[in-house]
Amino acid sequence: MRRPAAWTILAVLIIASLAAPGSASQIVEIRLRGHYFSAPATVVINIAIEPDADNHRLVIEADSPKFFRSSKIELTGADGQRIHTVQFKNLPEGAYLLRAEVQSRTGVLGQASQELTVMGGGL
Repeated sequence: MRRPAAWTILAVLIIASLAAPGSASQIVEIRLRGHYFSAPATVVINIAIEPDADNHRLVIEADSPKFFRSSKIELTGADGQRIHTVQFKNLPEGAYLLRAEVQSRTGVLGQASQELTVMGGGL
């Protein structure tokens, strides 16, 4: 039995939170279009952040056993935009953990993570 496309899209948007329940999911979430990509992959990551005066920096990481890429975005606190987009290009084959972390000047305000897989291109 096939699932309707709406359920599949909803499943893609499910967020795994690493911080205390009720805090991180209200501060930051990762949104992807798919979990499986062909190598070398270009992955567009949308990160939703709840604007807050304490927001100082957003750190996004793609981490696998053989490859690591990261990006940092300075935030403007309560006046900041809600959606930030990061593009990681040429990700090689591997299983990745994406992490998004919102930092204040003194510590971490919230974290979210999501897995993705980049599969080899040859058959």
